[in-house]
Amino acid sequence: MHTARTAATPAGWTPPVRAASGATPGRQPGAAPRALSLRLWFWLDALALLLSALAAARPLSVPDEGRYADISRWMLMSGNWLVPRLDGLPFFQKPPLTHWLQAAGMAVFGVHPWAVRLPGIALALLMIFMTVVAVRRMLGNALAERAALMLGTSIAVLIGAPYVNHDMGVAAWISVAIWSFALAFAHGERPHAGWAYVGFLACALGLLTKGLIGVALPALVLFVWISWTRQWRKAWRLPWTSGLALFAIVALPWFVWVGLRFPGALTYLFWVQQFDRYIGTEFNNTQPWWFYLADLALLLFPWSLFAVMEMFRSVRRRRAPAPAPRAPANPWKTLCWIWLAVVVLFFSIPSSKLIGYAFPALPPLAVLAAFGWHRCMRGRGHAARWFVTLAAVPMLTAVVLTPLYPAIDTHGAAHEIGLELRPRLAPEDVVLVAGGYPFDLPFVARTRTPLVVLQDWPQQRRTAGDVWQRELFEAGDFEPALAARILRTPDLLPKAALQPHRWLVVRTLPDGRGPSIPPAWRPVARGPSWALYQSSPAPASASAAHGQASAPLPESRSAP
Repeated sequence: MHTARTAATPAGWTPPVRAASGATPGRQPGAAPRALSLRLWFWLDALALLLSALAAARPLSVPDEGRYADISRWMLMSGNWLVPRLDGLPFFQKPPLTHWLQAAGMAVFGVHPWAVRLPGIALALLMIFMTVVAVRRMLGNALAERAALMLGTSIAVLIGAPYVNHDMGVAAWISVAIWSFALAFAHGERPHAGWAYVGFLACALGLLTKGLIGVALPALVLFVWISWTRQWRKAWRLPWTSGLALFAIVALPWFVWVGLRFPGALTYLFWVQQFDRYIGTEFNNTQPWWFYLADLALLLFPWSLFAVMEMFRSVRRRRAPAPAPRAPANPWKTLCWIWLAVVVLFFSIPSSKLIGYAFPALPPLAVLAAFGWHRCMRGRGHAARWFVTLAAVPMLTAVVLTPLYPAIDTHGAAHEIGLELRPRLAPEDVVLVAGGYPFDLPFVARTRTPLVVLQDWPQQRRTAGDVWQRELFEAGDFEPALAARILRTPDLLPKAALQPHRWLVVRTLPDGRGPSIPPAWRPVARGPSWALYQSSPAPASASAAHGQASAPLPESRSAP
């Protein structure tokens, strides 16, 4: 029998797990965690296979997947793993870890959307696995396995894990960091050094994935939790010196090198791309304050309904008069509530909101949903059958929607044009684009040189908002000489049409209209959103008369 405690937890407390009526399901106090069940291992393997199949079932989406996949391809193609490049220009909106992992995947499995999606899948599985490890130590095997099943069968994982961007990766490292430090606190008077080192390492990898958010969110969640449970004495006993040294050794070398090699790059990465985006109001994707409440409800549907039930039950329990002193709140359940609240509040402050920003809140929400399921289904027959039925809803949704994506894409993918261009493209060829930027084209066509992008760039610098043109000219500011050869104006079109080894990709509207094309460009293919043209080289004397040698175009590189 456990003695009553105050709600504020003493510093040296190692949490028991209550098994009384209405309390946490799972192992008895003091019992060692059992190994993961064969059923759970089988399910994790099946989930990995399903995610891999979904990753291979559709082309890249634009702009995000096309952008980030080709940055990673360029890294592999060029052999320069230190400078992420978009269309050959230094791209410092994000740190490089995601691109290192994606480039490594392509080095092993080839340049394919499936290969570039593997790191996101692996990191989602890591997030699920770490949730199981932590929750079974704190709250018991039954709750841990239930939470893992809910997390793995969520739309967030089924669609978000095979999606090529940084959101699932940073969510995984944030989750590993929070769970690891929590596990360190679960080992008596002195925190467990090994788990603390895992936490410091995860923070370093989070920083290398998406910048300050990879450190700020775990720190904020743990600060609030430690303060709430009064564990500051234990917190001071963490291996701060060696842990911070490990963090610095892993995280800082790339940032130091980039800061020295590209003056202004760190200011751009941390201030412009993070602080400005957090406090600014001029960026895209403005959403109402309640956006992430609805977002999380859909991302974890239908399991989020059980988390809502658990929330209402907790509120009613706190408001109801108690005939005797209540047992203290379970600190691990408190951690989940704090974790969820901090992430939602933190990302609700900016006016710009994106679906994937809520991913770090998924593990605690899944744990709370598992609590709700236990209370709702306890004593009821056919609970397993109901669970399988509900799990089928998001899984079937993902399986049906994934192959249909190309039919519902409205962002102007150039997949068909890329497939037309790839077998025709010679190493010395140069591809020009007008009317937009086909983010997926370089990856699909396996281009060896940067695309020459035709825009009124002086005008774009004066007027461009949060649009793709800004991505390119801000990247070009770090290498102006190279940018002058890549970011060109439309008056190049007539000259390039008479040069050999030139291709033109033009954005077309649904009604077939597009930019005016000089007649010397010969049409080759037309897709839903883009058209492909080839130059018609003139004799050498005519070429000289047109004065084509106004500025060199990008040099060819070897393909991977």
